Amino acid sequence: MKALPGQPQSHVVIVGGGFAGLGCARRLAGEDAVHVTLIDRHNYQQFQPLLYQVATSQLSATGIAASLRQALHKAHNVDVKLAEVTDVDPGTRSLRTARGDSFTGDVLVLAAGSQPNFFDIPGAAEHSFPLYSLADAERLRTRILAIFEDADRDPALIERGALNFVIVGAGSTGTELAGAMAEMINETMLVEYRDLAVERATIHLVDLGHVVLSEFSERAHRYAAGALKERGVKIGLGTGVREVAADHVVLSDGTTIATRCTVWAGGLMAAPLAATSGLPHGKGGRIEVGPDLSVVGVPGVYAVGDIANIPGADGKALPQLGSVAQQSGKCVAESILAEMRGQPPRAFRYRDKGIMAMIGRGAAVAELGRRRLEVHGWPAFAAWLAVHAALLTGTRNRVEAFVDWGWDYFSRTRGPQVLDPRSDAAHIDWGEPDA
Repeated sequence: MKALPGQPQSHVVIVGGGFAGLGCARRLAGEDAVHVTLIDRHNYQQFQPLLYQVATSQLSATGIAASLRQALHKAHNVDVKLAEVTDVDPGTRSLRTARGDSFTGDVLVLAAGSQPNFFDIPGAAEHSFPLYSLADAERLRTRILAIFEDADRDPALIERGALNFVIVGAGSTGTELAGAMAEMINETMLVEYRDLAVERATIHLVDLGHVVLSEFSERAHRYAAGALKERGVKIGLGTGVREVAADHVVLSDGTTIATRCTVWAGGLMAAPLAATSGLPHGKGGRIEVGPDLSVVGVPGVYAVGDIANIPGADGKALPQLGSVAQQSGKCVAESILAEMRGQPPRAFRYRDKGIMAMIGRGAAVAELGRRRLEVHGWPAFAAWLAVHAALLTGTRNRVEAFVDWGWDYFSRTRGPQVLDPRSDAAHIDWGEPDA
């Protein structure tokens, strides 16, 4: 869309460079009538569905991160700013960053994403390892490797639960991580730590619900649970978490599991910006939006992706999926362009392409399309690889992913098993042994 002679550019400010924010910016790229400022506290977009593979040394961190500037370098009308937004004034469509810089736009698009929801469980925020960012994935990888290194030096630590791993949440993140960790331990660690009783390692997957992968079909529940059990994962359903400590977890049934690695995959809530924005919010602290993803009663302000409660065709909020975020960002861009032409904004209609989850080598579940064509095993495994490779940003990342996946498939060794000694996760206080 070209600006008319003498017509000023409309300034669109986008907060967040994830699937939603980048999707919006890409659709507006090259539109002469629009100037876009994309603000994110990171200079990259992270591919969240593959964070668990970074944590389990299947992929490198750089393999699932794409530079925002590089992704938008051909867009003459898009500026990328590295900053953390702390305050938003929806009435003036302005915001302020942690460094005191301010930005004001004709249109404000909030796409700041999500954060872990610990549900006020004592110790969960302080002692568990969430998996919602690249830093989280690298920190978890370091903790897993540090545990094995410490136990290898002092096998007596096994008696104190060193090789117990607890994953809270049996949704896609928890299930995929449990499968990847099981293969990492049963194959790679078993070979590489010859002096350690690796076979004593145990992965506990617990969830307050009564099925694994609750968003999938009943048949998929059974398949996923069976595939995990075949890999040695202990599944505790109908079981919540009462407390998380540095050296143990207390479950809702009173069971205590000694562990130095509790992974939190128990749910999401909106990023902090949603609470401080003064905008109406609902379930999960997410901003309530109308059918066109605008905030009702606040002209020129949109919320997209995980920070918003996006209504589906049935009126219920859509799940926090990358496909929902990506499509919502593009829809808002279309609405912005339509309004500039004097047309009404576009109502958001989610195109459901299905859902899928990887459980391990040759084991996956996929429900494809709106009619949910269900496939398991090798066909689903192949579909998962193809879809996730296609969704990665940049040819280089796709090639790296296929090389790493191929190596993982044909070999029992892993990729970047990098323990970061600078991370707090590398330094475990084992305390004094019990008398």
